[in-house]
Amino acid sequence: MTQLSHSREMMLLTGNSHRDLAEKISLRLGVRLGDCSVIQGDDRETVVDITASVRGKDVFIIQTGSKDVNDAIMELLILTYACKTASAQSIVGVLPYLPYSKQCKMRKRGSIAAKLIAKMLHKAGMTHVITMDLHQKEIQGFFDFPVDNLRASPFLIQYIQDEIPDYRNSVIVARNPGQAKRATAFAERLKLGIAVIHGEEKTPESETLDGRNSPPPPGTEQPNTIFLNLDVLPPAPMQKEKPPISIVGDVGGKIAIMIEDMIDDVSGFVAAAHALKERGAYKVYVIHGEEKTRVLEDSPIDEVVVSNTVPHEVQKIHCSKIKTVDISAMLSEAIRRIYNQESMSYLFRNISTND
Repeated sequence: MTQLSHSREMMLLTGNSHRDLAEKISLRLGVRLGDCSVIQGDDRETVVDITASVRGKDVFIIQTGSKDVNDAIMELLILTYACKTASAQSIVGVLPYLPYSKQCKMRKRGSIAAKLIAKMLHKAGMTHVITMDLHQKEIQGFFDFPVDNLRASPFLIQYIQDEIPDYRNSVIVARNPGQAKRATAFAERLKLGIAVIHGEEKTPESETLDGRNSPPPPGTEQPNTIFLNLDVLPPAPMQKEKPPISIVGDVGGKIAIMIEDMIDDVSGFVAAAHALKERGAYKVYVIHGEEKTRVLEDSPIDEVVVSNTVPHEVQKIHCSKIKTVDISAMLSEAIRRIYNQESMSYLFRNISTND
């Protein structure tokens, strides 16, 4: 059990997104989860009732991006605002998986939803966030308060060393060139080689067009439209096309371990696993991610190793390939250090910037 020492009292609260993880953190800290009711009314509105006083306390709200991500966000926002209006001293969000973190770049006429989430949390009254393996580390800059982006890599590396037989005959695989730096960081610490998968299955043309035409097609001009001579502009660059899947590096006769932060595109991983098996890999592991069970069960992937940042107990029942790494110890230690106003640097020892 972790030792806590502070003049102010700590309170742990949780929504409905991942109660199992919250209970593990509570047990490690020796602090009981606060009495809190988070329900949906008949009109589907989220209703929060905190029965214990939070006045002057350091409140830690444990919530993650689960399958019902929008419900999880509303629960988090309302819980945070309830604590703020009840005069909590500080409100720390423990968000193992930050919802909407993949939407951190502008695409076509979309929006940067991750920044919107950051602004909403700040407006609701949150003062600090503990999260894990952000999709892009630059997301921390969206927040107007401190963000501690922990890494699951020490647990995953330990799993590889302890649970994968003959792991020294493995090769770390980056599923695309963008993951090469992260794969290299794992490979260096495990003293293994690296391979990179380049290319992907061709995307249908209908999915690449964004519907914008400039100048507008004939007959669709609007009144008062101004036209310029487009001949002075440079010619449009050639459309970017990715080649078919190819593998840079030797995987023949080895265990291929693909490193990824999440598995949201299962078909891409299955295609990569097929390519690795065709090149001679005799086992394929996928390390870290959120999964879709039916496709994984029938795929050439031998094992999927995920952290419990999101709940997946139901998926494990339907897919025997899913193995779980518990990261509650690191989250508990982060909470303890923030509560005791201690340095967080210990949790980042031997962590490279590419993890």
